[in-house]
Amino acid sequence: MLDSELKSKVNQLWDKFWSGGLTNPLQAIEQMSYLLFMKRLEDEDIGRAQNARLKDETYISIFQDHENCRWSQWTNLPADQILYHVRDTVFPFLRNLGGEGTLYAKFMKDAVFTIPVPSLLIEGVKIINDMHIKEQNRDTKGDIYEFLLSQLNISGKNGQFRTPRHIVQMMVELVDPKIGEIICDPACGTAGFLLASYKHILRNNTSPEFIRLNGEGNAYNFKGDKLNESQWEMLRETSFYGFDIGQTMTQISLMNLMMHGISNPNIDRINTLSTRYEEENRYDVVLANPPFKGSIDESEIGGKFTIKTKKTEILFLELMYDLLVSGGRCAVIVPDGVVFGSSKAHRAIRKKLLENCRLDAVISMPSGVFKPYAGVSTGIMVFTKGEPTKKVRFYDMQADGFSLDDKRTFIDGKGDISDIIEKFKDRNDGKFEDRKAKCFYVPFEEIKANDYDLSISKYREIEYEEVKYEKPEVIKQKILELENKICETLEELEI
Repeated sequence: MLDSELKSKVNQLWDKFWSGGLTNPLQAIEQMSYLLFMKRLEDEDIGRAQNARLKDETYISIFQDHENCRWSQWTNLPADQILYHVRDTVFPFLRNLGGEGTLYAKFMKDAVFTIPVPSLLIEGVKIINDMHIKEQNRDTKGDIYEFLLSQLNISGKNGQFRTPRHIVQMMVELVDPKIGEIICDPACGTAGFLLASYKHILRNNTSPEFIRLNGEGNAYNFKGDKLNESQWEMLRETSFYGFDIGQTMTQISLMNLMMHGISNPNIDRINTLSTRYEEENRYDVVLANPPFKGSIDESEIGGKFTIKTKKTEILFLELMYDLLVSGGRCAVIVPDGVVFGSSKAHRAIRKKLLENCRLDAVISMPSGVFKPYAGVSTGIMVFTKGEPTKKVRFYDMQADGFSLDDKRTFIDGKGDISDIIEKFKDRNDGKFEDRKAKCFYVPFEEIKANDYDLSISKYREIEYEEVKYEKPEVIKQKILELENKICETLEELEI
């Protein structure tokens, strides 16, 4: 929860990079991430050295023999040296730090320093130092990076925009990840679903007296005080796994999770639909907003898929089914075509989810949720692997707490979300028989009879109100009388 001064610092950093020529928001965030990473390395190295002294232990600094790669050293170089030093000395040092396969090597793999001029680097360093002074003794590093990433929504260039945070939080609430469970996003982007899952678990393991509310009524300050040491280690080391096809996105994901205290994020660059990815039956929870409308070359598609298609939205659904352990839960955003598409592949994936899983809910979202960057109609599927579906809960989300035009103006930030979560958790079947309501059940057999169609319009009853109109001759007479009045008024005005 950042105050206005820290937000101003982040915005200054954006403005400097933008005006300095880094107008691609992903490239700008990538370069900012490298700077934050360099600052974090020295801060952590100092912390480990202090802890070693307190324990009377020997500590060898990661900067041993490379003191000139410390943030505090090179940031004081003159303008005519600093850019070349970072590019030619600091970056090579960072790429080789820790050896092959380490987190450092993973983060810096293929890293390229593209800040074009010394003045931009110096300004960036100054703003980060100012932010550091402001954030000392406060747990704000993660909030700073999260606010930085939120600007991707504002920029929206190159098709890069994140799933709205309130939608992510709703989906996490629906699948309810718990401590000890392994959570995966096979198309992780900036790791928003993984981070929201981490916060969800922390909140559920934080005593009420620590939790605070911001001005919009959102909770924060999750201490996780109910977790023991081994649970903390599990949460930080082996609970979260993300995969993405882009190197920049994997680097951003790594930084996002590290800045929030997850010391060893399991983020890898790989196309999870390809033959190179072979995981299955491993994860307790899967959350994702995979790419829509894409296709993949048949030679690249993994042999594990049973549904013959090149459509990525269908392949990702089968992948998520394969990734889950029996009893595992999934929430995924899908384009509307998935719920009612008539092709063999569309029908096959719906049949699989209905017959091999318990399809818990299909939530229809308004088309404005992803505006101004995409106007596609989307929905959310929530399912549990390992038992057949008896009935499906449909929900017609009509509002998400923001205006549904391109401006996406804040209204209350919630809309129907609280009601969706409440009704999802309510297992009283009798409450959901009215098909004129926003939420209702449909039995599996009825869906099967409709060729496994999952569009809400197929089952919702529309209540028509009878409208009585006056007879044509009466309407005609009223129009004539109105015309006469207008003519009389015009005549009076001319006099």
